[in-house]
Amino acid sequence: MLKSTYPYYLANEPVAANTDLAVTDKFSGEVATRVALADAEAIDKAIGLAVAAMPEMRAFPPFKRQAVLEHCVKRFRERADEMAMALCIEAGKPINDSRGEVTRLIDTFKVAAEESVRIDGEILNLEISPRAKGYHGYVKRVPIGPCSFISPFNFPLNLAAHKVAPAIAAGVPFVMKPASRTPIGALIIGEVLAETDLPKGAFSILPAHRDGADLFTTDERFKLLSFTGSPAVGWDLKAKAGKKKVILELGGNAAAIVDSDQGGKLDYVVDRLAFGAFYQSGQSCIGVQRILVHASLYEALRERLIAKTKSLRMGDPKDEKTFVGPMISESESKRLAGWMESAVAAGAKIIAGGKVEGAMFEATLLESVGRDSDLYRKEAFGPVAILEKFDDFKDALNTVNDSDFGLQAGIFTDSLAHAHEAWDSLEVGGVVINDVPSFRVDNMPYGGVKDSGLGREGIRYAIEDMTEARLMVMREAW
Repeated sequence: MLKSTYPYYLANEPVAANTDLAVTDKFSGEVATRVALADAEAIDKAIGLAVAAMPEMRAFPPFKRQAVLEHCVKRFRERADEMAMALCIEAGKPINDSRGEVTRLIDTFKVAAEESVRIDGEILNLEISPRAKGYHGYVKRVPIGPCSFISPFNFPLNLAAHKVAPAIAAGVPFVMKPASRTPIGALIIGEVLAETDLPKGAFSILPAHRDGADLFTTDERFKLLSFTGSPAVGWDLKAKAGKKKVILELGGNAAAIVDSDQGGKLDYVVDRLAFGAFYQSGQSCIGVQRILVHASLYEALRERLIAKTKSLRMGDPKDEKTFVGPMISESESKRLAGWMESAVAAGAKIIAGGKVEGAMFEATLLESVGRDSDLYRKEAFGPVAILEKFDDFKDALNTVNDSDFGLQAGIFTDSLAHAHEAWDSLEVGGVVINDVPSFRVDNMPYGGVKDSGLGREGIRYAIEDMTEARLMVMREAW
């Protein structure tokens, strides 16, 4: 169970400043715990202490960074059940998905521990012309400086980890704002980090309301802002961020294509499509939203996917048998229900699910959805998927690209030519062959194009963003 209250972490120390932030059990709607809420003064202090910590963090050797990360791995394993239940309560995530996220948290810190001791440079041959004879170049990676992190509600542990773990590996101090709806996971990470010998000021984890957190974006003492969340908020923050580097991991309306040669594998394909569309109530930016099926397989797949969708159990996320829990809030459920109703009014047909009650939104499958509808063009971010057919593979690729987003896409095919054609043609950050776009392993370069964001996460790639190349040129003799 959750503690009755949680402090925030300011310069490595727990601070029980207040209990102003109520965190609800997303299934019952009742207040589950209370959390200290940071004000502008606390945020400003944290930034100043992160700046002051920079010299010591820069000098904190790789083997010590690795030891910190390995300590986290050990403690997360010991506290895995506690963290999974906290996640289940604060995010409404079914307990099996919650356990899976704890596993990914551990994986992310394990990879960061490995990468922390192999942040290498290079030697440059500068003798490309007579004027450079006797000159040699050397490049090393150095920490960029204090970083600002803003993490989302849907993966409170692992998406926080994808910022925190590479920051420690890279040797940069950071100040993090976890989502105010789901701050507990990040605060437990802070509790574990506070057990280590990180330099004072190396980290602060400060829940804050959005309207009081401008410093996370605008303060010029930060050298990098890494934001994961909605496209509208992300691009607005980038516009306000000033000179600092900005990494954005935003939304999508990910598509999966089922090629004509998958007739003998439909059971596997349907299982994966249902998982990708409806796991954790569809609240994943790489959740399957659009399903394009070759016309020759459409009716067979449609029948099986309807049956699978109807079989998914909705209910209390603490129940081991639950697959679909609540959405993060009733307002989000109402927003998605409105999109669905508008699509139906314009001619779409609900072929499975469609029931909505409070924050509970049944796994729902539609067809004949207009391509100009909000449900088709925007990010649903809920347990809704759209089924449509195609005749030509190139046309299917063009349909996937007909989107403002470009995060990941999934292609079920036995054709190597089609796999490469998709990889070459799709305007996305990643193409997953023979699985759903929802697939992610935590060392992958992960991110999108178009409105889906800027930059890549995945530990090694995040470390590159959190460090800068520094050149030294040496002349042999003079």
